[in-house]
Amino acid sequence: MTTTSRDIFQAISDPTRRQILGMLAQESLNVNAIAKEFDITRQAVSLHVQFLNDCGLIVISKHGRERYCEARLEKLSEVSDWIDQYRKYWDTKFDSLEGYLAKIQKKKK
Repeated sequence: MTTTSRDIFQAISDPTRRQILGMLAQESLNVNAIAKEFDITRQAVSLHVQFLNDCGLIVISKHGRERYCEARLEKLSEVSDWIDQYRKYWDTKFDSLEGYLAKIQKKKK
């Protein structure tokens, strides 16, 4: 695996890469099959695929002359963990708001 400064957040920031991940979450595909779904060059798709591979979100294996891509979505847990810290913050804020609104409702009655 190539060592790069690419990370999961860079990978999912691009809509094409997110679409590729969605496709590969359904089934393993070769690069040509992926490229057929996009209105960009095969080379551009290959660069997106390599980016996803570098981040560890997919693995590429050779079967004869074809390169097949398979999703490895476990790494998305990094994104989920990052989001969770903010979810806890907002849950606390919404709980506080809910308590405040309930207090106002009681006063009106």
